[in-house]
Amino acid sequence: MTSASTPAVSAGPGAPVTLRGVGLRSERGPILGSLMLAAALVALDATILATAAQTIARELGDFERLPWLFSVYTLAQAVSVPVYGRLADVLGRKRMMLAGIVLFLLGSVLCGVAGSMTWLIVGRVVQGLGAGAVMPMSMTIVSDVYTLAERAKTQGYMASVWAAASVVGPALGGVFSQFASWRWIFWINVPLGLLAAVMLWRSFHEPERDGAREPIDYVGAALLTAGSTALLLGLLEGASLALPFTVGLYALAALLLGGFAWWALRTAHPVFDLRVLRRRVIGASTVAGFMVGVIVLGLSTYVPIYAQGVLGATPLAAGFALAAMTIGWPLTATFSGNFYLRIGFRATGLIGSSLVLAGSVLAALLLGEHAAVWQVAATTFLIGAGMGMTAVPTLIAAQTSAPWHERGAVTGLNMFSRSIGSAVGVAVFGAVVNALAAIGADGTPTGPGLAHAMTLVFTATAVTAALLLVAVLCMPGDKPESPGA
Repeated sequence: MTSASTPAVSAGPGAPVTLRGVGLRSERGPILGSLMLAAALVALDATILATAAQTIARELGDFERLPWLFSVYTLAQAVSVPVYGRLADVLGRKRMMLAGIVLFLLGSVLCGVAGSMTWLIVGRVVQGLGAGAVMPMSMTIVSDVYTLAERAKTQGYMASVWAAASVVGPALGGVFSQFASWRWIFWINVPLGLLAAVMLWRSFHEPERDGAREPIDYVGAALLTAGSTALLLGLLEGASLALPFTVGLYALAALLLGGFAWWALRTAHPVFDLRVLRRRVIGASTVAGFMVGVIVLGLSTYVPIYAQGVLGATPLAAGFALAAMTIGWPLTATFSGNFYLRIGFRATGLIGSSLVLAGSVLAALLLGEHAAVWQVAATTFLIGAGMGMTAVPTLIAAQTSAPWHERGAVTGLNMFSRSIGSAVGVAVFGAVVNALAAIGADGTPTGPGLAHAMTLVFTATAVTAALLLVAVLCMPGDKPESPGA
């Protein structure tokens, strides 16, 4: 049984906080297993409803509200991530992770017994609030328990969970809805989530903290959550809302987030200290996370539409084209540690972001009306391989630069920036596709304009990949000073 190093740190302004034995009494195998299981449930529930949606609408009605099952989950998860990250630094990782699992299971039960679309949506909100804790806490606990040399492999395992869930989720949802009941999509979470919680409870022992606990910034948390909600709601649902209402959402978001920035720069212990963005490694990794979100969710949404609507591929072939990206990501993420320990985080990220740019440029040049599915798969695999050598090293670089009392907030910020990037990517790419393509009876883009729209989407992806390369280039170029950190 081994562990990461456990130095004493200061909590910043105020009394010092001594942290003893992070991971020293922890069984790391069960911890990683519980984190992967919890992350798998959260990732599955982001995609598993896709193939069961029509069955749910037939049983519960309110078909026009069906998209909210997806958007409210994403929204609740995204806006709660930075708050959980900071609370973990104050109250502890274990408490926040267990709280997230409990909320996620409560939401699953509400969804499982829902008798109307309204209650199903409420359950999805509660699920999303729980998922918002699981995502950053799993990454933060891995950073606490494993050494710098080990984190790339363990973060690669976590990435493989998300990749596999994105592929398995829709198929599993179809199996449940066709051969059992769509409600089993949610009931299956209960025993597996309880198992993850018990494993974590028994295996992960956090250090006791000496000194006074920092106060929780409730005002900042409220401003950040409300402002992020308005922004994401505008991005996710703006196209379906009346223009004045959409403009109002963006104006409200600007007002609330501006108020949060003003408050955070003037309070002693903000829910997130914006001053850490002045550190090059954290600021650059945050921007990189945003670009990663734009590219990944944008391609995940529109590559299957392109493969089926333009190339005439079957759903299975379209899934294969996208699965290539989810295979490439964990494949390179698991050995990226061998690179960044030798050549540094920035050099590793530059190799990765160059691969992303190369794959995106090839997609923009080659993926037209007469491309083959294998060409789509090849370009997405290259993009995924580049992501594995970019997203993981930039996150670990930010975590490594932060002391224990900031690591949760820094991880939460990186995850939050990816969520915002994902919403922006879907909104911008969706606006392009909707402007040029007709919308079929099933609600998906179609018609001769779709091919031109997808060319623009792939071009926009290449531009975003170039910005990702610039963001990584802005990181400091030092090698990790302490491979055992």
